[in-house]
Amino acid sequence: MLVYGSETIDMNSDIPKAIWGFNGTERPGAVYLAAALAGHTMKGLPAFGIYGNDVQDSGDQSIPEDISEKILRFVRAGLSVSLMKGKSYLSMGSVSMGIAGSIVREDFFQEYLGMRNEYVDMSEFNRRLNEEIFDKEEFKKALEWTKKNCKEGKDLNPAPKSRKQKDKEWDTVIKMTLIARDLMVGNPKLKKLGFGEESLGHNAILSGFQGQRQWTDHMPNGDFLEAILCSSFDWNGIRPPYLVATENDAMNGVPMLFGYLLTNTAQMFSDIRTYWSPEAIKRVTKMKPEGLASNGVIHLINSGASALDFSGRQTIKKESCIKPFWEITGKDASACLKATKWPPADTGYFRGGGFSSQFDTKGTMPVTISRVNLVKGLGPVLQLAEGWTVELPEKMNKILTDRTNPTWPTTWFAPILTGRGPFTNVYSVMANWGANHSASSYGHIGADLITLASILRIPVCMHNVAEEKVFRPSSWNAFGMDKEGSDYRACQTYGALYK
Repeated sequence: MLVYGSETIDMNSDIPKAIWGFNGTERPGAVYLAAALAGHTMKGLPAFGIYGNDVQDSGDQSIPEDISEKILRFVRAGLSVSLMKGKSYLSMGSVSMGIAGSIVREDFFQEYLGMRNEYVDMSEFNRRLNEEIFDKEEFKKALEWTKKNCKEGKDLNPAPKSRKQKDKEWDTVIKMTLIARDLMVGNPKLKKLGFGEESLGHNAILSGFQGQRQWTDHMPNGDFLEAILCSSFDWNGIRPPYLVATENDAMNGVPMLFGYLLTNTAQMFSDIRTYWSPEAIKRVTKMKPEGLASNGVIHLINSGASALDFSGRQTIKKESCIKPFWEITGKDASACLKATKWPPADTGYFRGGGFSSQFDTKGTMPVTISRVNLVKGLGPVLQLAEGWTVELPEKMNKILTDRTNPTWPTTWFAPILTGRGPFTNVYSVMANWGANHSASSYGHIGADLITLASILRIPVCMHNVAEEKVFRPSSWNAFGMDKEGSDYRACQTYGALYK
């Protein structure tokens, strides 16, 4: 039998690999697959093995569902790896309030993601504001659009600012949005204005905005900037989102990037704010939670900078959803904008003012929350939880959100429970979360995240994905029979993808 396994191996260790061995007795598909995978494993080149459950005839041109699922999962993950390689993470500012995730670790980005790190001080925003280094024509267009589409919410501050001061802050936050985008990807119009270097941008596929507190104690906050850039639409129409992590939490920005590359949809940055047990909800609201909320819910809330896509106003067959930008209609975008109010920022948090996006996520949508954490002595680990958004009764929702902050956007999350480990109950999901933030992505994409993490050699410490959906390189099987243990051992043995 001629198989040529070791003679057809791609030796480039940076390129993800998968092999489909055709399950047909007339062809040596399974034999070649096994031989080639053995060669890859022996040479330390992890490859995914794809083999169908049922024997096919040699002339069968169809691709069975179980095969197509694995091929597409690998392709989505492989393309994500290639798309982030060579791009930048742009830190706009530095460490926010001592948050560990905003202590940007260059070795992680370089060795695990193949990305570079670039930095600008928050003073760069002041320079560009003062010297008007932005497209003034676009600013006029953005201001007109904002006045038409962004409804200012109720000012709940004890000492509300004047109309004149608020209008000035609207001007500033819009200019900040233009500046942040230009810093990320550049803007050729700046070159025509005499700012050649500034026109180039930083080739950033992902960024973070420090904000608190050195900026927000004296300038309008970055909530409008983050919410609009992370959304799939603005004054220039429907477009791909620009990913900006609140508080420059790079380790929450990374799973936002993963989710975006896997789904092509907007991502939501949130605090894992509160676990509300059914008993606590009933005690506070005098109402018993039902349906998906019957086991309790986790409050995903941000200080006013969530992507408007997560308002849940985009629909397919009247059901709430979040679409890739090319499927979003003008009606979808308009509905998201109408569902969002922009109350003046809570000056207890943001002395410099600004405006926060405020909406309540509508409908029941499948979502996956995720987070990358850095562990001393171990390295990065990924955790994720698949679940559903929950729309609570209006009175219950108001009582619970008012206890936190009524000027911020709210999403209620009910994780899918397995009855084991971190997914024994909703409380255990909250208790096992490794940081204060999470990234939310539309859809149950846990299996895709696990495959992507395996390519990058990032072990997964927590997930609720069915075992039969877990798809990792075949050499992981040589590291033991327990899936999670073998994942850790394989990632440790192979090391970071670009190290």
